[in-house]
Amino acid sequence: MPKRAAAARDRRPTNVTLPVELVAEAKALNINVSQACESGLAQSVSEARKARWLEDNKDAIDSYNGMIERDGLPLDEFRQF
Repeated sequence: MPKRAAAARDRRPTNVTLPVELVAEAKALNINVSQACESGLAQSVSEARKARWLEDNKDAIDSYNGMIERDGLPLDEFRQF
C-alpha cells in the first residue's frame, strides 16, 4: 500500500470550530488550516505529556535534588572543569 494511502487511513476527520476572521486570514496567507491545527495540537499534547511526566515524577526529582543539595554532585571530586 502506498504511503499516502496508509497515512490517509490513519487519520480521522474532525470538526473544529475556529473564529471566522482567523480562518479567512489563514486562507489569505495560504496557510493550510488542517496542518496548522495538527501542529498546534501536537505541541499542546507534547506540553501536556511533559507536565504530566514532571508531576508523576515530582517526588523522585525532589528527592534527587535534595540529595544533590545535601551531598553535592556524585563524583564531583573527580571533575576537571
